[in-house]
Amino acid sequence: MEVPSAEWDSAAESWFAEMDRRIQIHHLRQFAQNSAQMNEDALRDFIAHHLNKIERTAQDRDKLDFLLVQFFSQRSSLSATDPDPGLELVAKALEPVLGEFEITAPEFVSRIDDVSREALDMQSLKAMFTARIIERGREIKAGCGDNFFDPIALAAFTRFGFLTRRRFFRLMHDDLNRIFDGLRELESRGVATLDCRKAQFAADEPVARLRLICQSWRVMFHAEYSSGQPLALLVDLRTAVEAALAQSSGTSPKAKAATASSGTGVEFEVSASLAAPETK
Repeated sequence: MEVPSAEWDSAAESWFAEMDRRIQIHHLRQFAQNSAQMNEDALRDFIAHHLNKIERTAQDRDKLDFLLVQFFSQRSSLSATDPDPGLELVAKALEPVLGEFEITAPEFVSRIDDVSREALDMQSLKAMFTARIIERGREIKAGCGDNFFDPIALAAFTRFGFLTRRRFFRLMHDDLNRIFDGLRELESRGVATLDCRKAQFAADEPVARLRLICQSWRVMFHAEYSSGQPLALLVDLRTAVEAALAQSSGTSPKAKAATASSGTGVEFEVSASLAAPETK
């Protein structure tokens, strides 16, 4: 078998480096959370690749952060009802890729722990986004510089990422369930459409269509947690449904129709065009 030339090796290395650069964090996340090929062995290889880089970029940092959270999630197999893991447990689970290291407490570890505790106290996605939990974690991570790649830092941020993701999914499902419950209640009151323009939907959005949209969101949000546009819509839609429930309670269909046609009133209005007729 012919031995590859130095030029061939150089070209191959350049090609792999270019592919590595083109693969963004969202590509990696989608593949890792939707492909059976991303098992523990594959995760170890990816993690080793980024740990062994001589020159690391912010993109490498974000990829490694995600990969370690994914690795810990697979190894720990913690259920939604299990207690939140401490730093020692996370460090132990990461030993196969980070090795053994001393559990110290640099200043930034205390800061990220404070944000983690705050995240666990959040009772809604809106509260989490308002408090900028994810953004503040990213700011602390970026402020670590090269210290981010120290084992203790990697373990601390892995714990933060795991706790934030678990809390995020709990709040996301809670918001979706509250929206579904609210839509069912509105239908039971005879309300067929909502004015959801603030949530970037129609002024007379059918309740049935909103329910289908929320069903699709259950799938779309399964593999993502960031304060992006779709999640902002989820938060706004919950606000719209809750406002519609408050408005429809104790208000006659004629009064609701008059408010909607006047262009005044509450931010999210209930369209009464298909509501149950008023009894006489």
